[in-house]
Amino acid sequence: MAEAARIDGKAFADGLRGRVATHAAAFAQATGRAPGLAVVLVGDDAASQVYVGAKGKACAEAGLASFEHRLPADTSKAELLALVEQLNRDPQVDGILVQLPLPAGLDEQAVIAAIDPDKDVDGFHVINAGRLAVGQAGFVPCTPLGCLMLLQDRLGDLSGLDAVVIGRSNIVGKPMAQLLTDANATVTLAHSRTKNLPEVVRRADIVVAAVGRPEMVRGDWIKPGATVIDVGINRLPPTDDKPKGRLVGDVAYSEAVSVAGAITPVPGGVGPMTIAVLLRNTLVAAHIHAGLDVPEGL
Repeated sequence: MAEAARIDGKAFADGLRGRVATHAAAFAQATGRAPGLAVVLVGDDAASQVYVGAKGKACAEAGLASFEHRLPADTSKAELLALVEQLNRDPQVDGILVQLPLPAGLDEQAVIAAIDPDKDVDGFHVINAGRLAVGQAGFVPCTPLGCLMLLQDRLGDLSGLDAVVIGRSNIVGKPMAQLLTDANATVTLAHSRTKNLPEVVRRADIVVAAVGRPEMVRGDWIKPGATVIDVGINRLPPTDDKPKGRLVGDVAYSEAVSVAGAITPVPGGVGPMTIAVLLRNTLVAAHIHAGLDVPEGL
């Protein structure tokens, strides 16, 4: 069997970011302001600092206004909630993202609950989760929405396809299963306690792996010709030839690539989609707040 087609998430994300930039320029011309994203970073977590920097750079490249709020690790819950409320009221801010994880002692759920659901461009608020569950318009977490875009770009109509989502997190697994259900796929939400997991996965036309366990999904779990979306990003221990450790997904790529019909690589697959969809969600929020029609093609 021929090697699987490589689903280039970076190329798709670049195209999406380009469309966002075009529509952001038109929005600014129509309203006199750029769409605005506020990012709140509490503490000095190194990975979070890198992510926040990348988001700020992406906003600038797409013509969005970026408002960064960097707070010390000893910020109190009251101080953080007061900032969120200030951003809720700020007409220049269309989207609010509080970078997770928060330092120990800060209640993440309370902070997320304080964000205006119509500015919750991360899609984590319980109201947006409820909107997704009952089929109402709302904001969807960026990573699963990016996965859906890649699947629809590759496969077109997903109606009737058998999909297995491995992982049941509120950030990826559960919303991914809901999005696939809404796209008329037949969905199984599998997890660590699923019996005969390889057999469950083996029947799927679509596999979305989001478990956070390096190379857990083996090649012989994959149905020949299936489309595989690997959400995982795991760094293996350092070796002599890879002193920083090798980045791998939740799928054993070297095995699966000879069985699947199409597969996302790690890195360069799902990862680039997350920030691109964040920009897209912020642009959508800006249009809603301004009373403008959301552009097509986003």
